[in-house]
Formats: sequence, C-alpha cells, structure tokens
Amino acid sequence: MRIKDIPKTCPVVNKKCSTTGVDRPRETLIQLNLNYSSDKINVLIPKIENKFMSINKKILTSIKQKPYFSKGDFVLYRSDCLKILEQLPENSVDMIFADPPYLLSNGGFTVYAGKRVSVNKGEWDKSNGLKKDFEFHLNWIKACRRVLKPNGTIWISGTYHSIYECGFALQVAGFHILNDIIWYKPNASPNLSCRYFTASHETLLWARKDKKTRHTFNYKLMRDWDNNYKVRCQYNEFIEPMHKKGKQMRSVWAIMTPKKEEKIFGKHPTQKPLELLKRIVLASTDRGNIILDPFTGSSTTGLAAILNDRKFVGIDTEKKYLDLSIKRFRKLNHNLKK
Repeated sequence: MRIKDIPKTCPVVNKKCSTTGVDRPRETLIQLNLNYSSDKINVLIPKIENKFMSINKKILTSIKQKPYFSKGDFVLYRSDCLKILEQLPENSVDMIFADPPYLLSNGGFTVYAGKRVSVNKGEWDKSNGLKKDFEFHLNWIKACRRVLKPNGTIWISGTYHSIYECGFALQVAGFHILNDIIWYKPNASPNLSCRYFTASHETLLWARKDKKTRHTFNYKLMRDWDNNYKVRCQYNEFIEPMHKKGKQMRSVWAIMTPKKEEKIFGKHPTQKPLELLKRIVLASTDRGNIILDPFTGSSTTGLAAILNDRKFVGIDTEKKYLDLSIKRFRKLNHNLKK
C-alpha cells in the first residue's frame, strides 16, 4: 500500500500536522472509532509515521552547513543560531526551548560545590549594554518565531539579569505569553555577600506563536505527574509541598539542580536538570514533534527529547559544549539499547 492509497477519510493523513493524528496516529484511529480492522491499522501506521519522518528530515536539507553531529533524531550544528534559523523553512518546528546567555559575566563571584568561584562564563556571556542586549534577544526571538509552526510554543529560561528583556522582546515579536513558571531550586547555592536574598529560582516564560491558535498542553499528564519534590516531615513521612498527583499543576516547580551523574563528562555553567526539561517536553509536545534549542549548551533539551520519542535540533557556537553534548547523547543512546 502506498501513502496515496490510504483512504481519503483517514484523518491522520488529511488533517494538518497540528492535530494529534500526526503525532499519535494509532490512538487517533482508535479514539475516532473508524471502521479500520486491526490488520489495516497495522499497515497504515508505519506508512503514516514514515511519511512524517521524511518530512521532518526534509526541513534540514535547506541548511547549507553540514551538521557538527547527526545520529538518528539528534542533530547538532556549530554556528550562530541566527545563521541556522534563517535557513530553516518557515513553520517547521513544533517547540523551542531557549536558555540564552544571561549576560552577567561581570567579574563577580558565586558558590559552587562549597567553593568560591568566578561568575565569568566566557565572552559569549558578557553584557554589551542594555540597548544592545535587548536587540540581541529580540533578534533571536524573531528568528525563532518565523520557524515555529502556527500552534508552536517557545520556552525561555533566565534570571533577573535577562528574563525581563526576553519577556518584553517576546511581546514585541508578536508572541502570546501563556505562563511564567518559577523553577525553585531547593538546593540552591548560598549568597556570599550576605547583603541580598539568596537567589534560589529561575523564571521560565512559556509563549505561543499566535494568540488565536490552539497550542499543545498535555494537561492530564501534568495533573497526574508523580515524580515530585518531597520533604520529610514528622514520623518520617514525606509530603509533596509543590504538587500532589491528581491536582492541577501550579506554576511553581521545585526541582533540584543537575545531579552528579548528569555531569560525569563535565558541565555547562548554566546546565539545566534533566528532570526540568523532561517536564517541559512532555507538557508541551507530542511524540514525533521537532524540538529546537538555539543555545543548546550540553543539550539537556536534546536528551529529554530523545528519551521521549521527539526529534531534536541543537545549535551552539562553543565546540567544547557540543562535544560534551555528544558524549552525553552517546551514553544515553547506549543505555536505551540495553
């Protein structure tokens, strides 16, 4: 059977990519109670999935630059993200997670593993002044909006050093902000100067491309999320102060900073915990969706994508972090094959 031979009544083939039929064809066919036998469904599903897999691969053929690394659904580019984004087709990406430079490398100090360390992360993290910093954020956000599908969403992570500029840039670019999420870090580093409140959270902005479109939000999955931060109370019992399974998930998430095993090959200075990205990926995408990270760093976004049957494109200028990404991916890929 060829794709064109599939009945025109099949919603999986004939509806737009934004429908769940593309991402979950078997479930869609069953839920709609179509008169397809199990044998016919078993023939349809691989054909449909292969069709959309080839579509996902095609979006990268427009990029002239050879990938720095490519294995299956995990692709990395070493480049300025603007150069790659301008070559991608319009309306081709389902979700973007961006952790842009915080632009806070100013010669100060912080605490890491109980030691006093510099906050300087590299030339890429130095501020160029308020006006130029805002222009930088506005430019990459506009480029991201062009490649997002009409129902696509973007997540941006940041601290007070950058998140307000990003939030304003989102609105200037035409995005519709859905939520601001507080990622609370129960094990945050202390404040050395003792002159400020201890910084123990980052802000995540979640926005969709167009106010009038319907975005993906896997509400039931988030409501029933059971891998939650727990606190020991009296009688050695544990409570879940931020989210209890079966209740609506709120906009304050308590998630520990990256675990030791997430840094066995080295670390990125702003590396995010895998648990955080898994929640974001599962909340706002469906199986088979394309996820892009324009500042991929050590590619935690990519690992979360692959773990949950999504496709990933990561971009970064720093060779050492792309190499770190490859090591992390290979270890994950090896474990998945066991």
